[in-house]
Amino acid sequence: MILVTGATGQLGRSVVQQLKQQLQNNEFAVLARNLEKAKPYVNEHIEVREGDFNQPESLVKAFQDVDKLLLISTMEMNRFEQHKNVIDAAREAGVQHVYYTGLSIQNIENSAVKDLMISHFQTEDYLKASGLKYTLLRNTMYAEAIPQIIGERVIDTGIQLSGGAGKVPYVLRAELGEAIANALIQNDHENKVYELVGSQTYSYQNIADELSQLKTIPVEYHDLTEEAYQQFLKRIGLPEFLIYLTHGTVVDIKHRQYEVQSQDLEQLLGRPSQSLKSMLASLYA
Repeated sequence: MILVTGATGQLGRSVVQQLKQQLQNNEFAVLARNLEKAKPYVNEHIEVREGDFNQPESLVKAFQDVDKLLLISTMEMNRFEQHKNVIDAAREAGVQHVYYTGLSIQNIENSAVKDLMISHFQTEDYLKASGLKYTLLRNTMYAEAIPQIIGERVIDTGIQLSGGAGKVPYVLRAELGEAIANALIQNDHENKVYELVGSQTYSYQNIADELSQLKTIPVEYHDLTEEAYQQFLKRIGLPEFLIYLTHGTVVDIKHRQYEVQSQDLEQLLGRPSQSLKSMLASLYA
């Protein structure tokens, strides 16, 4: 039995969609804290197990008879403690293999968002030391984050941020979901680390050029200083946490933290990931 956590989130739904296409309903189940959000799965006759990452006893019960567990990382400030609860409960319940979705980055120690993202690597270390079989699925930045970071009015204002010439191997969530589902179904991924990154890397200038062609009007990239970009985020009214996360992520892009190269995703998909042109066409349809 495969159990997918985070199944009501966007990546989790992509994984489940792929599992549905390849497995029978009784071969996998989903974990949900909010059963109301999980009703669509019930309607599709997919088993929903109730569990809360902050309540270990609920997890031990939910993990019974599970062979493979997909731990999709949370975005809570106590993320490592939550993940630790999941891994401890998995070991107690007799789970054999835990798959964890982490972060693909060059050097977390130099990251501008280290305080938040270091928990991914704390989780990896804890999982490795647990005695459980593990598969570490380090995800690159979602292509879906592009519109969120460059802004809704990008056609009018251009791209205004401090990404320099740094590049990102963007991937659509659907592609990551498919690759992760394939890894769950297959049996040759024990104690391995995968960098799930796109086949090519793209800069914000590349994005501006593709949007110009897509929208048939010029879209310029204005490379701001890091300080000017932070002030810009404050002016548009972002909460402090989102300023920290957005600014830090873009600074990491500038410093080439996301320029990880790997064919792991291609191998799991059996094909190259989508091009920037194709991804932007779907995002801006």
